Amino acid sequence: MRILVDLFTCFFKMGLFTFGGGYAMLPLLQKEIVEDRAWASEEELLDYYAIGQTTPGIIAVNTATFIGEKQAGIKGAIVAVLGLIAPSILVISLLSGALEKYHESAVVAGALAGIRIAVSALIFMTVIKMAKSAIKDRGGLFIFGLALLLILGFSSPIVLTVFVGAGLGLLLSRRQHGNS
Repeated sequence: MRILVDLFTCFFKMGLFTFGGGYAMLPLLQKEIVEDRAWASEEELLDYYAIGQTTPGIIAVNTATFIGEKQAGIKGAIVAVLGLIAPSILVISLLSGALEKYHESAVVAGALAGIRIAVSALIFMTVIKMAKSAIKDRGGLFIFGLALLLILGFSSPIVLTVFVGAGLGLLLSRRQHGNS
């Protein structure tokens, strides 16, 4: 029972203090799940996030589902997701009227612009951490460069880019293990 309370509390806090969606949640996930609670390794978290990218639904919810399930089975998955989405439901319900009324306010627009910039910095730092953890050799650097080229140069769909990365990772892994 304690783990279910911990899962709900942890993901409620993430849902409450994360602005900007799944990508913005990465720094909190990394700190809470990997560093503070050791519920997953950095590699496992990256795997959950990658799978969350390629499956239907919201990345953060998918990731919460994986972590919750690992910790406490299906009940853990449900509790983690409920903890994650509860703050959004509460905050949106409370603020929707006020935002509708003041959405053209210079103060509100300025605050939201500042939040977007801060979230961009958080995402950037998380990408650097993830790249350091994920890129371990020349093959990884090649896959990263190709994925970046596909996205920036050809506006490749995310799913295609992820599948290309998975395919190349599989080929490189087979090649490395075949030579061992």
